[in-house]
Amino acid sequence: MSEFFAAVRTEAFMQNALIAGLLVSIACGIMGTYIVVRRITYIAGGISHAVLGGIGAAFFFQRAYNMPWLDPLYGALFAALLAAVIMSYVSLKARQREDTVIGAMWAIGMAVGIIFLSRTPGYAEDLMSYLFGNILMVTRRNMWLIGGLDVVVVVVGLLFYKEFMAICFDEEFARLRGIRVDFYYLLLLCLTALTVVLLVTVVGIVLVIALLTLPVAVAGYFSRSMWQMMLVSAVLIAVYTTAGLAFSYQPNLPAGATTIVIAGAVYILVIIVRAFTHPRGTRGRRASRGTTGPTMWGR
Repeated sequence: MSEFFAAVRTEAFMQNALIAGLLVSIACGIMGTYIVVRRITYIAGGISHAVLGGIGAAFFFQRAYNMPWLDPLYGALFAALLAAVIMSYVSLKARQREDTVIGAMWAIGMAVGIIFLSRTPGYAEDLMSYLFGNILMVTRRNMWLIGGLDVVVVVVGLLFYKEFMAICFDEEFARLRGIRVDFYYLLLLCLTALTVVLLVTVVGIVLVIALLTLPVAVAGYFSRSMWQMMLVSAVLIAVYTTAGLAFSYQPNLPAGATTIVIAGAVYILVIIVRAFTHPRGTRGRRASRGTTGPTMWGR
């Protein structure tokens, strides 16, 4: 552990990694709460895997047409937003089953990414970092993009807090109150897409869902309102990413995977402790009081 603290004091890449983890934790805590409460976890999963198409295309044009400025994160951002818009439009306008749309975008995004990568000249040595995450490779240029996306997610997520809460808990009541449910649902998916791009830099495409859901699940046991869940989730994610860096540094383990193992271990521990310390059904009865309908609007 002493080697880790020494690296934090002297190594720029470790400082970048810590800052990136803290930035991501804020956006992820906010959007993870919306995603879990709205029950669109698998939509976030579909978006995260569709991101590979954008990353593959960015790698291809960067290498084949000598475009060094084209960061793969730009491709990830474009693909994530496109997937969010398509999923939202088809789900709301065409009235298709969401699971069908998610499966299609999941498969198409992965397939497009593989095709582009197969045609990319040379070897895509950074691909594994996008699949499984490598926060240690975050550069100063990446930091500007991460910081900008983080600001957008936090500002919009908090600015429309009541509207998002309304469509998360009672969509029909929100329509009766005159809220533009379709617009805010699309906006929620776009913010989810931005959060997915942020998380790709930390834990990679494969493990995005875990960091979006596990901290929120733990926070749900200790929170009585959505804003408390957001706050607790953000703190937990910051702790997880920092601990993942610390415990993975000396044995040279993947930081993203280590972070998820820590998050999963905490989640399982909380479940076990709650099972032995609280009677069965207590949480369910507490959660059922005031979680839907007009009573939630003031929270």
